[in-house]
Amino acid sequence: MATDEPQKPNHDLGCQHYKRKCKLLAPCCNRDYFCRICHDEKENHVLDRHAVKKVVCAKCEEVQEKLEKCTKCDIVFGKYFCSFCSLYDDEDKKQFHCKGCGLCRVGGRENFFHCETCDMCLALDLKDQHKCIEKSSRSNCAVCLEDLHTSRIEAHIPQCGHLIHRTCFREMIKTGNYACPICGESMLNMKEVWENLDEEIANCQMPEEYKDYLIQILCRDCHKESNVVFHVLGSKCTGCGSYNTCRTAGPKTNNPNVESGASNTSQPNQASNNVSEPVAANQPWLEMLESEGTAEQSVQTSDERKEPNTTNDQRST
Repeated sequence: MATDEPQKPNHDLGCQHYKRKCKLLAPCCNRDYFCRICHDEKENHVLDRHAVKKVVCAKCEEVQEKLEKCTKCDIVFGKYFCSFCSLYDDEDKKQFHCKGCGLCRVGGRENFFHCETCDMCLALDLKDQHKCIEKSSRSNCAVCLEDLHTSRIEAHIPQCGHLIHRTCFREMIKTGNYACPICGESMLNMKEVWENLDEEIANCQMPEEYKDYLIQILCRDCHKESNVVFHVLGSKCTGCGSYNTCRTAGPKTNNPNVESGASNTSQPNQASNNVSEPVAANQPWLEMLESEGTAEQSVQTSDERKEPNTTNDQRST
């Protein structure tokens, strides 16, 4: 039970992660910590919350089985207690245990439902309104590569259904990366951006030697192929109007005076399959992000977050 750096009891706050009046006795190293996060930050291994069988009272230091209150001094360890997750919390975050997720969540059971296909808790307004992907939360964030299901960070659901952390999503948008890192589909409503790009292309005519070149493109938003006139600023899908495209063939020309093929050095550079077409960098990404903020689809995350759950986010313990 003793630790190299014993934690001073704090009857009111517990640790920076939780308000609680007991410490978990880790069976893996026989050391006590206020929570598994404190343990993982100090040790070189991870604490399995479900393996915890005993706790230490922060007031009288009595070692005992996991219970709601101390068997010796009768102090209540936390207003919320989940024996399965070894979770104690004195803060009201509207915690509830989801059997489907196997974790405690925050935000109120009445505000969420468990999607059996996605295997995660979602806000009620997403019922029958989201794209289901088999066990989508049982994976790592494609940006930071950290686990999504047990993450204490909100997870964002783009239209394509591939989950990423909301913080990672916002950082991507700030740097002009609007496409899903998994499938390449646009994660925002890009209509305004595409209209701006239409105007830029109309005002930027290609040189005469490049005007007749055609390329074949694949749209990452509607997944249709089309043949379009080459332009250095981007290639527009003839189906949905998106510039989120990649070149799949070409260039070729209808001008009989210009030789078609890679041997013609005056042609635009040949691109290998699935090379993304450029999109102008001076787009209002941050403004778009703020306007999209109210309509973001998100999943519910861990109750280990100290902030109150005011969004549709999934939070796990």
